[in-house]
Amino acid sequence: MKTAVLGTGIVGRTIAGGAARLGHEVVIGTRDPQATLRRTEGDTMGNPPFGVWHADHAEVGLLPFAEAAAYGENVVNATSGGSSLEILALAGAENLAGKVLIDVANPLDFSAGFPPTLLVKDTDSLGEQIQRAFPDAKVVKTLNTVNAAVMVDPRALADGEHSIFVSGNDTAAKATVTELLQGFGWKDVIDLGDISSARGTEMLLPIWLRLMNVLGTPAFNFRIVR
Repeated sequence: MKTAVLGTGIVGRTIAGGAARLGHEVVIGTRDPQATLRRTEGDTMGNPPFGVWHADHAEVGLLPFAEAAAYGENVVNATSGGSSLEILALAGAENLAGKVLIDVANPLDFSAGFPPTLLVKDTDSLGEQIQRAFPDAKVVKTLNTVNAAVMVDPRALADGEHSIFVSGNDTAAKATVTELLQGFGWKDVIDLGDISSARGTEMLLPIWLRLMNVLGTPAFNFRIVR
């Protein structure tokens, strides 16, 4: 499986590394590959510059957004939610058409500081905005309710039996994403319905952020008890 991950931050790196471990042929998309590799500063969370990570993951390619999207059979949107639509436009609607587009981004607005608010909520979602902007893509929202490390290794937590969600209009696309999630180790994958159900998972972020503050760690998740 050829998988393209758009975004070079910690989320994109983690998903790319996880997919590579599953045997996928993986590329990461960025605006300017050479500029990305030349960066020497880490991010605000203390993660090292991309080049340091890439040196340890030589099997993962690095391409401009459009070339990465054209390469991938599945495409992962791991960009910042506020720039997702712009970056997906750079990736090209023609390169996303007919493909499963896995959206893991959250529409967080940090303009007023921390904790952030949501750029869109209640009557819309980023997942829906992406689906409307790219109607020929098969958008599936998932993994946006957990920290990056948990995304590809839920068993890293003491109780690996917790829950993850998928939202999307295309049943076959959700089945493809569910198979990927199961490869990462997820056992309880809950299909919430069409892409409008992404409103629910995106609106989990305010309580997720407050829990992180109270618990002092992002290494937690929700479990749905039947």
